[in-house]
Amino acid sequence: MNPTVARSIWPVMLTSAAILMITMGTRQSMGLFISPLNTSTGLGVVAISFAMAVGQFTWGASQPIFGAVADRFGTARVVALGGVLLALGMALTPFVKGEWALLLTLGFMSAAGAGAGSFSILIGATARRLPPEKRAFAAGFINAGGSFGQFVFAPLNQVLIAAFGWVSALLTMAATTLATIPLARLLRQTPAQAASSNAALPPGPGMREQLRIALRDRSYWCLHAGFFTCGFHVAFLVTHLPGEVQLCGLSAGVAATSLAIIGLANIAGSLTAGALGNVYRMKHLLFWMYATRAVAIGIYLAAPKTSLTFYAFALVLGFTWLSTVPPTAGLVGKLFGTRYLATLFGLTLLSHQTGGFFGAWLGGLAVVNTGSYAWMWYADIALALGAAVVNLPIVEAPLRARTAAA
Repeated sequence: MNPTVARSIWPVMLTSAAILMITMGTRQSMGLFISPLNTSTGLGVVAISFAMAVGQFTWGASQPIFGAVADRFGTARVVALGGVLLALGMALTPFVKGEWALLLTLGFMSAAGAGAGSFSILIGATARRLPPEKRAFAAGFINAGGSFGQFVFAPLNQVLIAAFGWVSALLTMAATTLATIPLARLLRQTPAQAASSNAALPPGPGMREQLRIALRDRSYWCLHAGFFTCGFHVAFLVTHLPGEVQLCGLSAGVAATSLAIIGLANIAGSLTAGALGNVYRMKHLLFWMYATRAVAIGIYLAAPKTSLTFYAFALVLGFTWLSTVPPTAGLVGKLFGTRYLATLFGLTLLSHQTGGFFGAWLGGLAVVNTGSYAWMWYADIALALGAAVVNLPIVEAPLRARTAAA
């Protein structure tokens, strides 16, 4: 690896992890605002859940778009724009009066802003500067930054809500997200660095041709199918875990602590997944992650609903929470190279967040119509088992090698 590129790796990885800490930390703690937002506006849990569900989809849909822009014009500008959108969306939310306004602020503005500073853009910017054997670790390291954000922001938001009210808490979060703008400057490449990074990439097809190749590949679609389930699971819990805790007669502090434990455990899970991705087949790592989720949910349903149960449940789930990101991003890079990784991985995140839309929205419908989340848990188990199995047919080899062998 070129020495100039090598010297730039750790600053880029640390900066990317810090940006993801902010964008993911704020988004993953938004479920704490559902109850106070409903009490203040009277919009109803279903309407608020729908706005957050649209936000889940927008967050995913924005990433291949912003990824394509970043692949062409650079990461720094995209992340800075995202910081502005995220801050505006969160700052305007306390002043909304109707469902359409809430859709605009939570469903589109803040979600798109977070998407511009999320996985595909940040991992794509880093992976192009690394040799193949280092990419899984880098993805895990950056992903751990997002998990640390959840660990920090979930209890912080709960403290701010209790001490100063939900409006002040949300405005504080909006101000915090502006820190991504100066951080984005650290991702800028000089012309010499950009030329060195591009020179390290093997020649290949253009973006349109690469998209056509990927969309005809069965292994790529298997990744999409598994990631759909991951999004369903994560969005359901982030949005409705506070509601589940409340239904069990426990305090809001238990929900905030559980979300923090999930974030803390996923730091270890992300780093472990990144390290194991250099040793074991990444499709097998994905199989065991999804299978573990199914088992954990089954045990949770059978266990007494105490604070200790929630903490243990959060610890197990947290280890696999978004630990699926490093092997999924690693497989996309392994299958198709890193030139358009931000775009191709962004599309898998679109599938992830399509699942997230249904997880957040159907959770609200379930609790309003049945008074519990039981059917959501059953669906989660079935989807997790399906996701485990669907990753096994993936052919874990570069597409050119597979074509040559055929």
